[in-house]
This record gives sequence, C-alpha cells and structure tokens, in this order.
Amino acid sequence: MAMVELSPSSSSHAIKASSFHSSKLSYVPSRISHQRRLNVRPPPRTRHAKVFCSVTSKEVQAPVAVPTEDPKKKSECYGVFCLTYDLKAEEETSSWKKLINVSVSGAAGMISNHLLFKLAAGEVFGPDQPIALKLLGSERSREALEGVAMELEDSLYPLLREVSIGIDPYDVFRDAEWALLIGAKPRGPGMERAALLDINGQIFAEQGKALNAVASRNVKVIVVGNPCNTNALICLKNAPNIPAKNFHALTRLDENRAKCQLALKAGVFYDKVSNVTIWGNHSTTQVPDFLNAKINGLPVKEVIKDTKWLEEEFTEKVQKRGGALIKKWGRSSAASTAVSIVDAIKSLVTPTPEGDWFSTGVYTNGNPYGIAEDIVFSMPCRSNGDGDYELVKDVIFDDYLWSRIKTTEAELLAEKKCVAHLTGEGIAVCDLPGDTMLPGEM
Repeated sequence: MAMVELSPSSSSHAIKASSFHSSKLSYVPSRISHQRRLNVRPPPRTRHAKVFCSVTSKEVQAPVAVPTEDPKKKSECYGVFCLTYDLKAEEETSSWKKLINVSVSGAAGMISNHLLFKLAAGEVFGPDQPIALKLLGSERSREALEGVAMELEDSLYPLLREVSIGIDPYDVFRDAEWALLIGAKPRGPGMERAALLDINGQIFAEQGKALNAVASRNVKVIVVGNPCNTNALICLKNAPNIPAKNFHALTRLDENRAKCQLALKAGVFYDKVSNVTIWGNHSTTQVPDFLNAKINGLPVKEVIKDTKWLEEEFTEKVQKRGGALIKKWGRSSAASTAVSIVDAIKSLVTPTPEGDWFSTGVYTNGNPYGIAEDIVFSMPCRSNGDGDYELVKDVIFDDYLWSRIKTTEAELLAEKKCVAHLTGEGIAVCDLPGDTMLPGEM
C-alpha cells in the first residue's frame, strides 16, 4: 500500500497538518463497522506527491484510491521505515548480515520503551545486524505505538531498517525470528492468582496460535508477561509446529539480582560472580542457587561462610526484590527488566563463557535433574551462540536446595492444572498451594 504526502499547490487546497499523523495518514475508527477510513482527499492531478512504499516493494507506484479495511487485517509500516532500500547498495551496509524480524508485544509499555532502543542500536544482535521491529499493541494503545515509532524514527539508528505497528498478532508475528512477548495484564487489587492465570493465559494461547500459523518455524520466543512460566507453557502448547525447546520464560532478572546480592555481601564487583542459577517459577517460590554459584572461581560457601544469611536473607531478598523496588519507586522495574531481556537474548546468540552458565525458564521434558516433565521451569543452560541451548549436567544438590526446588515445582504443577483448558488438557482445576506473589507484585 502506498503512503502519500501531499504538497498543495495553492492555499485554497491546503490540508491542515493537524489532520495527519506523522505516518502521513490519519485514521478514524468507525463504531459501527470497526473499519478505518482515510481522512485524506484524493489529490488533483496538478499536485506533486511523495510516495512512500513498503520496504518489501521493488517499485514505486502512483497514488491510488485505498479501500477501507479492518485495521486488524494488516499492520502498517511507519514513516521513513516505509522507504525502499538496498542493504548491498552502500559501502557501510554491504557487509551487513541478512535482516532479522523481531516482534514485540506490549510494545507501547515501559519495558519496551527501554528495550526497543537497545535492539535498534545493535546492543543485542551486534553492530552488523540490520533489524526489522514489528510492534504489537492493542486498539487502546494504537496512538502510543505511533509515538514509539516516531521516537525510533527520530533516533536515526542505521541498523533499524523497518518498523511496523499493528494490533493483530497474526500479522505482527509474520516471519518473526524472535518474538518477545512482554504485554500482559497486571494483577490488580483483590485479584486472585487463578484469575490472573486465566486472563493472561488467554492472551498467550492466542499468541501461541498466531506464532504457530505465521512465524518462522525456528522462531525463538521469550515470554516476559507474568505469570511467565505458565504463560510460556500455554504459548508452546498452542504452537505445536514450533519446537517446544524454543520457548523461554524470563528469569534472567532474578539471576542478575542474585549476582548483585552475592557481590555486595562478598565485597566484589558483580562480574566476579558466576554460575548462578534460578530454579523454578518466576514467583516468590523461586530458588536462587548459592550452592553451585561461584565468586572469583571459588564456591560461594567458601567465600561467604554465613550459611544463615545465604539460606534466609539472601534468598528472600532475591525473591522479593521486585516488591521492594515498587515500595521505593512506586512502579515496577522496567529498565532492569529490559536489560535482563537483552542479557537473555545475548546468552543465546553468543557462546557461553567456558565453565559458566545462565538461567532461563525452559520446557522440562528430558531434563537430567528429575524435575517433573511438561512444565516450564528455570534451569541452568549453556549455548554455542546459535540460538539453541543445552541443560547443564554438572550441578550438585543438597537437601536444602532440593526441598526448595520441589516447592516451586509443586506450584508450577498446580498452575498447569489451573490452565488445562488453555493447553488442551481438559477441564481446569485450580488448587494453588498458596497465593504466592510475583516478584513485581505488591
């Protein structure tokens, strides 16, 4: 679809700038038909028009009448990102890699407001990796999505070659090679955990179906929206044509928080802390593992000899760090969550340092630890940098660690029963072992 910016030849035909969005088109929703119509008059032949085409187009077309269509049927490229380009035409871009498609849900939210600019700047996939960002929002956030696109446009990122916005996952996820699923409903006052599981589970069931239908067959999916472990399970169950191994629940922020606390206690910088695992659910039952962690290459328990602190204060601080942040700042963590998403992706696209590992919530089938199968559980992983991973086998357990792992496992098994109607496994039965809070909840 061509997008036209009209240059009026006389004041009598002037069109006020306020009638346009910066994408050059103004859409007005119809309450009856749910379609959108263009608020632009057909240009007289004497006018000169600048035509902006989709980046996938090879030719520039003359202005044509655009039929009304349901906005849910198609996403829109935005502004300068609708221009045609050739990555091989310029010396600067000729050595770049093939363009990758990254879809982001909840793209108008605070986490995305930090994350998208890191993606566009090359901080995630590298300085020679051009990127297309496909931003998913809702009808309510549509104008905010345009605002996000405007800021990306104004930032002049050389690697950012395409931005499109839409409200239908079947369109926004098309050909996605990475899907970062951030958007989810927050838990409101008085809302039961089971109700949150059902409401957000329906969102992720639909997004799983969309990924299954239109995304790359090897798409990598990182679920951020909470409860992220069970949302990831729902998503993968609704995407049977995509390997279950490709779905991740974000627990990297919990790992980063654990490293910070261990570094503070030991009096070292956090880059001296390694081999930290978060086991289980992204909730207050999560298990930050100090038994296998290291500081300066030594077991943590040899450096920090205060076992009571490790088992009680350290563990609780990590589990409840999100809530503590809300009390201080009045809002949930956004910037640090965005950084942890970057870290999670980079751990999959760059080789893991020798002897180290990282935490991510993954499908448990075939795991070597004896953890229940058919749930999404945070475990230690390594990667060769090809987007894939393997579970770490050389870890040890003691009674304290294993008992905590079984507690978080029980919670995830209960959550799984609570969303059985969304995973194709029958009637949901909600009997959660306790109304545990998510790390970012009050």
